[in-house]
Formats: sequence, structure tokens, C-alpha cells
Amino acid sequence: MSAAIAPIESSALALLALRCPRCHQGKLFSYSALNLTKFTAMPAECPVCGQTFEPEPGFYFGAMYISFGFAVGTFAVVGLLLNFLAGDPPLWVYIAAVAAITLISTPLVFRYSRALMLYLFGGTRYDPKRAARHQH
Repeated sequence: MSAAIAPIESSALALLALRCPRCHQGKLFSYSALNLTKFTAMPAECPVCGQTFEPEPGFYFGAMYISFGFAVGTFAVVGLLLNFLAGDPPLWVYIAAVAAITLISTPLVFRYSRALMLYLFGGTRYDPKRAARHQH
């Protein structure tokens, strides 16, 4: 067990901080999002409370739908911004901008898709007693 930090009371803030859905303390990912070779690595369970991060085999296949939603949102926002702020540039500018932003945001989209999947469909809710039990 790793040293615990103070739990985040709000589930929304814990999700944004990519913390365990049960104790709101343990990190969901093992490495920084800037580590481009290991940004996908997740521990099998929470290092603080032991909650499993993969409720069933293939659980995160559903996160692909969430990633698709992020991609559609990126396409729409970039398209609207370019249309209104850049005066409707040529098609290649739209394609290049969407491609660049998609590549740059891949680590974050991956992580938040998985976190949303775990928080919404993982069957685990915040347990303040569990979090308090693991504080040092």
C-alpha cells in the first residue's frame, strides 16, 4: 500500500483528477500522460484501497464509444472555431487542425474515456469510510 493523500470529496473532481472511484485517493494510471510509451498503463487495483480497476475482462472496450464522443466533439469545436475565427479556410486546414489536435490530445482522451467508463459503469461508488480507513 502506498502512502495515502487526502481524499477528494466530490466524485466529479476525483474523476477529473483521475483517482480511484472508491477511495478518491489512489491514482488510476501508473505514469504521467506525458510518458508517451506508458501513458496507458494502469495498475490492476488501487494502490490505496485495493479496488480492482478492471471489473470484468474486456470492460474498457466500452470506453471506445466515449472516445468516439470526444472525437466528434473535437471535430465540431475545431470546425466551428476555424469557420468563425479563421474565415472558413480551405478544407486541408480543417483536416490538419483536427488531426493535430486529435494526436496531441490522445493521452488525455484515452485516460478520461477509461475513467468515465469506470466511474459510470464500474459498479463502484465513493466510500468515505474506506478512504478514512486508509489515511496515514
